[in-house]
Amino acid sequence: MDMDKRRSPGRFARHVLQCVATLVVAATGLSVGGCGVSGAQVTLDFFQFKSEAADQFKKMTREFERENPNIHVNINNSANAQTDLRTRFVKDRAPDVITFNGDISFGMFAASGIFHDFTDEPVVDQLNPGMVKIARNLVQTTDSAKKRLYGLPYAGNASGYIYNKEIWRKAGVDPENPPKTWTEFTAMLDRFKAAGINPVQATLADAWTTQAPLASFAGTLVPESKYDELKKGRTDFKTLWTQAAQREIDLYKYGEGDKGVTYQQGTQNFAKGTSAIIPLGTYAIPQITMVNPKADLGFAQLPATDDAKGQILTAGDDVMLTMSANTKHPKEAMRFIDFLMQKKQLNLYADAQSAITPLKDTYFGNKALTTVRPFFKSNRVADFCDHYIPSSINIGGYLQGMVNSGDVNAFTGNMQAEWDKVRARTFE
Repeated sequence: MDMDKRRSPGRFARHVLQCVATLVVAATGLSVGGCGVSGAQVTLDFFQFKSEAADQFKKMTREFERENPNIHVNINNSANAQTDLRTRFVKDRAPDVITFNGDISFGMFAASGIFHDFTDEPVVDQLNPGMVKIARNLVQTTDSAKKRLYGLPYAGNASGYIYNKEIWRKAGVDPENPPKTWTEFTAMLDRFKAAGINPVQATLADAWTTQAPLASFAGTLVPESKYDELKKGRTDFKTLWTQAAQREIDLYKYGEGDKGVTYQQGTQNFAKGTSAIIPLGTYAIPQITMVNPKADLGFAQLPATDDAKGQILTAGDDVMLTMSANTKHPKEAMRFIDFLMQKKQLNLYADAQSAITPLKDTYFGNKALTTVRPFFKSNRVADFCDHYIPSSINIGGYLQGMVNSGDVNAFTGNMQAEWDKVRARTFE
């Protein structure tokens, strides 16, 4: 266990006071801890998984180095983060600072104890409780006491649908007030169809895109606690996902024209104004605006029931920021994390990636996202349901087959069969 983990609250408070006395910290900064740095040159190994964010992290890292000339940061951008990180840990070459997707793989790493425990760090008090809860729930254990915070949520995304405000206005639909119930939502799609507008752009050629609507619906329909019950064998996929899966089938029935196009082609079509909505997450916005920078976009939660107040936004910790539990440079690594967690850096990243910051004062990096602000303010957010599913299970392929066949029972049956195989060889 490293020194930071063993510090008592009193010692940590004295440490912070010493840091304040010797450092000038930006007013917008967030104090994580480990402020002091030695005079000797130190090199940090920074493992960075998100390829589309490589340039932004490089800019921030170089700024950090200018402010901290005795710390050099060696950035390692990984094309296969899960495999590369596992290999590094096996070979005892753990990176000092790490970014990783907030999914089941992160949760499995976290449960093994290889990441620093941030649970009691002061920065947590400044973070959105919903995003913190998502991060803790990712830890792959059914023991709630062991669901600690093994990484800081750095950037969030959300699942729902992106819409074209110009098309909505032409159809007489208010783009600033998207539907809040399933009945209102389908009535709107019927209205687009009657006006000769393709209601839904489907991208069924890429199976992974079918996971987005399921996650959107399940966020409202399936409490996250149910996935612990699934692990314990107290429930099954038929019970959990039948209604959400049927909603997805009904949604794609509104897609007209060629539904079997790729994500690339579908986002290009949508950018050109060929449909009213595309049921994907916030991650698709940069792809669309790259094709049409002038596109007037909105983003909304995909309602699953007719209870407006009961809707939950599916939102994930797209980027988790953490450090090795056994780094040789804990103070310098914490200093780098402290820098990256400054409000200024979080906002710059959000602007570049159309992301959502993890602060209580949530900042949205694209104006299209402002319609989901109420969900973050009230912490009505839940993680992506596929973050609880091992990557070895081909959920996208089974969903793709379900949407094409309309057979929900076959989908839930296939998921259960594969889940049972995984659990049979898994020991907690």
